[in-house]
This record gives sequence, structure tokens and C-alpha cells, in this order.
Amino acid sequence: MRLDTCCVRGLNTAAIRILLLLGIASLLSTGAAAQNALPQPILPETLRWIERPGGLPLQAAWVLGAESKPEPYLIRVQLAAGGRIPPHTHPDARRTTVLSGTLYVGFGATFDAAHLVAAPTGAVYVAPAEVPHFLEARDGAVVYQEAGVGPTGTTWVKP
Repeated sequence: MRLDTCCVRGLNTAAIRILLLLGIASLLSTGAAAQNALPQPILPETLRWIERPGGLPLQAAWVLGAESKPEPYLIRVQLAAGGRIPPHTHPDARRTTVLSGTLYVGFGATFDAAHLVAAPTGAVYVAPAEVPHFLEARDGAVVYQEAGVGPTGTTWVKP
């Protein structure tokens, strides 16, 4: 069908061409907007590291999500060389990936170095919800990342 023989009443050929051009421009701008809305990487240098209360030898940075919200989250932790985290629990299951170093992990209500298992760089372990566990950076500093679904928190196991 030719534009000059189009059977749209009340629109001349110039008006139809303008409408077609506006439609095409709209489609193209929608595609450009969608490209601008693509996810961007979260770079390590943009993380905001915070000291954890209680004098623990670690720093933590929320990568995604928030502790108090019912949503997936990622938190990155730097545990100082020789640092220990005493037995504690979380209300949600946590999936932990060791990003650098070797993290020693143990399960139970009492810190027991004899029951620590080495989790080297690249290893993943799961701490089930409400199960006491403890950690140590025996061989040097460790960086690890925990993933879960909030809300979350930490409850220290009383000795």
C-alpha cells in the first residue's frame, strides 16, 4: 500500500509521514532508555566499609540489600589475620563464598579450634538458619562474602 493511497480518513500524506516518524522515534528512544537502565557493576572501591561493634577484628560492607529489609542481600567481610569470630547464629541461612585467603569454619555453641575446617579461596559453605557457627582467619587476612534473604541479624551465643 502506498502512503498517498492510504484510506485513513482526515489525514493527508504529510500527517501520516509525521505520525510514522514520531512512532519510529518513540521506539528508538525507548530502546535507548532501556539500554541506560541496564544494571551496572558494583565496584569494590565503591563499597563503604564499617567497623563492627564489640571490638571484633573485622570490617563489613553491604554490597546489596539491607539488614532490616525482607529482600536478598550480599555482605562482604574482611577478617583480620588471626581474627576470630565467636559462636553466633543468624535468623536466615547464609551462603558464604571465600574471596581471598583461607577461612576456618566450625559449627557448635562453643569455639573449638579442633573442629575448624579450612575453606580456601573459592570455597562455599552454608550456615543454616539458627545454627551456631564460629570463624577464624588462622593463616592470614580473609575476605568473604555472605548471601541470604533478610531481614537478618547476628545473635551471639552465650558461653
